[in-house]
Amino acid sequence: MSSDILNILDHEQDRDNTEAGNYFVANYPPFAYWTPEAGAGVPALLERASTPEVPLGVYFHVPFCRKRCHFCYFRVYTDKNADEIKRYLDAGLAELALYAKAPLFAGRKPKFVYFGGGTPSYLSVSQLQALTRGMKELMPWDEAEEVTFECEPGTLTEQKLAALREIGVTRLSLGVENFDSHILEINGRAHRTVEIHRAYDYARSIGFPQINIDLIAGMVEETDENWRENVRKTVEMQPDSVTIYQMEVPYNTGIYREMKAAGKLVAPVANWQTKRAWVDYAFSELEKCGYSVTSGYTAVRDASRSKFVYRDQLWAGADLVGLGVASFSHVAGTHFQNLPEFSQYLEALQRGELPVSRAHGTTAEERMIREMILQLKLGRVSRDYFERKFGVRIAERFSQQWADLAARGLLHEEGDLLVLSRAALLKVDTLLHAFFLPQHRGGRYT
Repeated sequence: MSSDILNILDHEQDRDNTEAGNYFVANYPPFAYWTPEAGAGVPALLERASTPEVPLGVYFHVPFCRKRCHFCYFRVYTDKNADEIKRYLDAGLAELALYAKAPLFAGRKPKFVYFGGGTPSYLSVSQLQALTRGMKELMPWDEAEEVTFECEPGTLTEQKLAALREIGVTRLSLGVENFDSHILEINGRAHRTVEIHRAYDYARSIGFPQINIDLIAGMVEETDENWRENVRKTVEMQPDSVTIYQMEVPYNTGIYREMKAAGKLVAPVANWQTKRAWVDYAFSELEKCGYSVTSGYTAVRDASRSKFVYRDQLWAGADLVGLGVASFSHVAGTHFQNLPEFSQYLEALQRGELPVSRAHGTTAEERMIREMILQLKLGRVSRDYFERKFGVRIAERFSQQWADLAARGLLHEEGDLLVLSRAALLKVDTLLHAFFLPQHRGGRYT
């Protein structure tokens, strides 16, 4: 095997401490290779003929929060008043209207809708109702298989949860992160333990089809004892699905600013070995209770009923229209991101323009690699799928990578499937760079 691939695969072994930078691989090619020049071509892209055979999703970014978490790296604001929020929501609807009238989307309805943040549940009931009513008028949801809504427990009231249910939310995702109020406080979270249970119990009582709980392994001051208690409480609550992220410290976080001021290279959080062990423990305890591990981050109680359509469709090449400041889209093989500043975004839409800042038109090979590395995060990939869809025999195209993973006990075959071991799944993001094209290796991911 060539030494460059081996170096990429083994690089993570030399970085057990949590250092600054992005760990999670969300897309391909990396965002650093997207350009403003390519972004200028997005309006012409929307003039293409409609592709009703391609599933369509809509993502709406709600960038408002009560507080900014110390580990947060998303585009969020804690200082916007009601008038500014209304202008932003109106701009989001104006953006969706531009897509709704484009030839590429003629006759197409969303198969999945996702409200992310920020904190979507920061919005008031009246704001939520006006936003979703306007969205449905532009792109009806009546054929959507899933409507996901991210929530911060402390922003949820019985009235708001009832409104979300009436709006049509099918997958409620609670950003619990940790059940200990002290750890929540020192990590900058706005909610506390009592609010978690109050929100969850009421949400369960009014019949949301799926409730997901988010946890983070490796928060500041998290310990083995605390983590085991988090897992115990999660098992006791029996959510439909559990998503566990391993703490990373991107450059635009409060934790990194503190590290930089103190001249420290290592973040004040658990190292990677510890975080992987904690996720492994959580998965094992959940499996004892009948849950199935369905990705490197997710366990579900009933795999036949609890789906994550947004993830599965997006990772299989669906089109996604991303609305809102700094949002990402993937449409007709082109990646693009919206303008990253609040005022820029609003001003572009006031001029009737798409608020695109950068883009990248992918090649067929890049689309194949993108789907393969994203599906690897599920723990397995089908060779037949990639031969049928892309005409590529991935077992041969990436023979060196597969052979190295197999030699290290991280991969085995099950018929058509190439399957990652649990150890590989727990660190899957560190293994994906070996499948990048040479020109996309080595630079910052963002």
